[in-house]
Amino acid sequence: MTVRPPAYTAIAEGDLQQQVLDFLDGSSFGPAGGGKRIDTHASMVFLGADRALKIKRSVRLPFLDYSTLEKRKRACEEELRVNAGNAPELYRRVVAITRNADGTFEIDGAGAPVEWAVEMTRFDETRSLDIVAASKKVDPSLATALADAILRSHDKAPRADGESWLASISPIVERNTAKFRTVRGLHAVAVDQLDAASRDAATALQPLLRQRASRGFVRRCHGDLHLANIALVDGRPLLFDAIEFDPVIATTDVLYDLAFTLMDLVHFNQAAAANAAFNRYLAGAGDEALDGLRLLPLFLSVRAAIRAHVLFMKSEQAGGNDAVWREAKRYFDLAARLIAPRPPRLVAIGGLSGTGKSVLARGLAGLIDPPPGAVIIRSDVVRKHLFGAAETTPLPESAYRGDVTERVYGRLWSTAQRVLAQDCSVVLDATYLQEAERTEIVTLAATYGIRFVGLFLTADLATRLARIERRRGDASDATRSVVLTQETFAIGAVDWHIIDASGTPDQSLRSARTILFAVPDER
Repeated sequence: MTVRPPAYTAIAEGDLQQQVLDFLDGSSFGPAGGGKRIDTHASMVFLGADRALKIKRSVRLPFLDYSTLEKRKRACEEELRVNAGNAPELYRRVVAITRNADGTFEIDGAGAPVEWAVEMTRFDETRSLDIVAASKKVDPSLATALADAILRSHDKAPRADGESWLASISPIVERNTAKFRTVRGLHAVAVDQLDAASRDAATALQPLLRQRASRGFVRRCHGDLHLANIALVDGRPLLFDAIEFDPVIATTDVLYDLAFTLMDLVHFNQAAAANAAFNRYLAGAGDEALDGLRLLPLFLSVRAAIRAHVLFMKSEQAGGNDAVWREAKRYFDLAARLIAPRPPRLVAIGGLSGTGKSVLARGLAGLIDPPPGAVIIRSDVVRKHLFGAAETTPLPESAYRGDVTERVYGRLWSTAQRVLAQDCSVVLDATYLQEAERTEIVTLAATYGIRFVGLFLTADLATRLARIERRRGDASDATRSVVLTQETFAIGAVDWHIIDASGTPDQSLRSARTILFAVPDER
């Protein structure tokens, strides 16, 4: 039996941890030794030259309990385990902070452990995605890489029966509401409205939530995928700091996990990146993912509310920090906006090959409500899927026969119908060179009572040929021969908005935005 020194037993848990923190503050990991300390509501991170030590704060909160040394040790071990799959480059080991007989402290010394830490490889903290997103535009390549990283995480995540997840949704809303009712400066009416709308949505969506659980979409996910928990290391996004303190909290629908990232991108005014990540995820997740889109307003809103909850609490811990309070209020306001989304739209972009339809589709989709923007459905991609081919694999000429093209447009129509039925906007990207194809899409919008905008792009032959010849790694199989053949087509009367797309993509986007937002949406 180990006998603890009297000095050790006389010190309360919180007081002893404070001594450990004072020791680390004066070490090479702390400010006094050239390091840096970052405090959150649940932990303290000490950044040394090439390593970081993360200490669990000795607290008991409604959703976690780090109140004893043994619980903090288990939490450190679990954090190492759950993060190893997503960021093995960052997570090294669990290390003890020990106390010698003379009362001095050491990192991984021979004395008795008095605190535990997760040892990590230090990365440039200015390269966490929240800091990047606050300072510059998140480019599409990073957004798609982020979606790919989340997809990989979800693909290998263990599946669960979903019962704990389904039972947790209402308590999450209740905890957020309870917190908001104690926050100075929040209007009680706004809190009550958010609470009621969230509860109503959770109740109405129960059948869909249960259906997705039965189909394997509830998994042991990261659980806390806001942008501060995504690091850019060697240019790659790494998901770190996954929830370790409660597997129940981290066991959710995969779209709820994704929603944290998408919501945070919207919060940081990165709508284009949010939409790019959203569409990339859907493309990789398979057709079944489309059937969960109705859940997004609730998921996005709850994620924003959780972020507000945490930051309001952080503001209080900092003695009423006004800057943190304002950031929390922005998340609260976003949660209120996301739970009451604007009506969806249907936008179709047509035109000959080389007019820039796909570039315009990507530019517009993130601007269209409700967040995270419109689902892009592209005929070139649909055609590849019909043949079981990768997007950049060229198809034979037989894949472009008239009967095949009819099937492609039929799939475009049915997929758009599937998405619109869930109150999510759609951007259709196809040539639409026949009147019947254009008329059918107008009919689809009328069926759902959705505002429709048809855009038909034009450009001179030389411009279209030059663009086709510059294409690399694209889903389109259009060639110079195809472009020349299209010159002979009888397109017929086009009653969509005509856009001269001979200029730059930005010029086309500005023209399209003017048309698209000429008449504001009605709630």
